Amino acid sequence: MPDGLIDLWRDLLSIDHIKFLLAAGWIAYLLGLGMMIVLQKRHPAATISWLISLAALPYLGFLIYYFLGPQKIQRQRLRRVRARAALPPPPPGMEPDAETIELARLGQASTGLPPNTATSVTLLVDGAAKYEQLLAAVDAATAHIHLEYYIFLPDRTGQALLDRLVERARAGVTVRLLLDAVGSGKVSRRFLRPLLEAGGEVAWFHPMRLRWFWKRPWLNLRTHRKIVVIDGKVAFTGGINITDEQDERLRADAYRDLHLRLEGEVVDTLQLVFIEDWVYATGQPPPKLPRGGGGPGPVSAQVLVSGPDTSWEPIHRLHVGAIHAAQRRVWLMTPYFVPGEAAMMALTSAALGGLDVRLLVPKLSDSRLVTYAARSYFDALLAAGVRIYEYGPRMLHSKALLCDDDLAILGSANFDHRSFRLNFEISVLFRDRDLVASLAELIEAECGSCQLVRNDRDRPLWRSRLPEALARVVSPLL
Repeated sequence: MPDGLIDLWRDLLSIDHIKFLLAAGWIAYLLGLGMMIVLQKRHPAATISWLISLAALPYLGFLIYYFLGPQKIQRQRLRRVRARAALPPPPPGMEPDAETIELARLGQASTGLPPNTATSVTLLVDGAAKYEQLLAAVDAATAHIHLEYYIFLPDRTGQALLDRLVERARAGVTVRLLLDAVGSGKVSRRFLRPLLEAGGEVAWFHPMRLRWFWKRPWLNLRTHRKIVVIDGKVAFTGGINITDEQDERLRADAYRDLHLRLEGEVVDTLQLVFIEDWVYATGQPPPKLPRGGGGPGPVSAQVLVSGPDTSWEPIHRLHVGAIHAAQRRVWLMTPYFVPGEAAMMALTSAALGGLDVRLLVPKLSDSRLVTYAARSYFDALLAAGVRIYEYGPRMLHSKALLCDDDLAILGSANFDHRSFRLNFEISVLFRDRDLVASLAELIEAECGSCQLVRNDRDRPLWRSRLPEALARVVSPLL
């Protein structure tokens, strides 16, 4: 240690009652911050994890909690209530049949969005299929293009889409682009300038506000949604962002992922969600837009939204409810698997009850901590009879739940605490045998190229068991 620091430490210890003052400050810090955390009324495991972390990291822990800790977002909730009040009512719902009425009512009660229909649903596997369809739809736009993305990077993929948006804006098409301030943080004003000069509009979701030191930043509260609505007639949603990392034509290690192209009444609901987010982010009055989705279609579809502005965790509830309602099979694909107690109970109960329960996760995700946390749950799942598949060498980024022969949930939400509680997410619940059959065929093919996790797998203490156990401890914070 440098002599200057040693002298400073000695001078500090020479202050009268310094040890008492430091101890008193530490106790006051723990009591004050601990009270804030307890009053959040979060899950006990998450609360205890935060308390232990903050006690182990005096003062530094406060900065971690300030930036990343759970927040009661009353201001955001009020702003979203005002934004929602300014919008037109949701599109009319369809009357669900007796077999589906419980989940439909649960979805509508927790989100405020009724079930409706789609005339066309196309599964888009991987980035090349999604980008090809998206660019074609953008080129055909005549009235408006609405886009909301978590990640929009200024790379080849992002530049190609931006160029098409600029061309459409110059042709008189209204272009509104809503980007997450963290996920799309590499996007510069210079990159966006051509779109702005062409008349396009750009807004940022939860920009950083460090200059307002008395307000906690929204660093941990992101929009993870991927929504595109074109002319109110065609919509895209799912898990694929705008980045070269998800285009297998540009990168051999591109993510393996799923997206959706939609037409029909469901487009009006996706439009409504985008406009609500736009009004919330900009404070502008909602634009006047006619309904353009068209009449009822053959595919039952219900848009599910969730975020920290509601305590109901709608997407989480619908996943758990669908698993409990399943009678034959439950197949789940997710890149991040950090389930809560309710989700683990649902999966293990389904397997113990004799259902065909499969879990597909990446062999190695883009977060080693999440990979270890996911594997910490494997023993209980395997003991219950769940078949677990690890996908590789590419990163599996697909998010889908399939139950029996007629129910599927696809969208942006991972099967973890962050997606269920912190992020603003969007998924769509479908009741359609043809769509589920296509998804089942895809999952079967994915399983064929996966490694099946076995109970007798090699698990060294230092490289597997201990890291997994430690990751499990902090999993409520992930």
